[in-house]
Amino acid sequence: MDITTPALLFPAISLLLVAYSNRFLTLAGVIRQLNNSNDRSTTLIQKQVGALKKRISLTQRMQAFGVLSFLLCACAMFALFLAAQFVGKLLFGASLISLVISLLFSLAEVSISTNALSVVLEDLEEARKSHQK
Repeated sequence: MDITTPALLFPAISLLLVAYSNRFLTLAGVIRQLNNSNDRSTTLIQKQVGALKKRISLTQRMQAFGVLSFLLCACAMFALFLAAQFVGKLLFGASLISLVISLLFSLAEVSISTNALSVVLEDLEEARKSHQK
């Protein structure tokens, strides 16, 4: 394995971290919007709070493992640069494992986000039905 193998992962991890940051910023905006809401006690908001807490935790973990993957990839490149093939391969493998863990956390966060949207849609549907009566 040469230095170009882990170098190929660099742009992918960088783009992934940007996407994670955008998801975090969107999540922070939703939380701030709910905090500024005048009616914080509604059932809809109460249903969302638990999901939002889980999403924050998952986002933190996916970002942490994404950054760890990036660091391990950089260390792998450095080890390969120093001709330490075995260490470079180990570090690159650890980088890939960290990336997979990050992606699994991302998948879990997307699942919770989708469920949260379903709750909002159910509330909108109930409001529409009660408005029609």
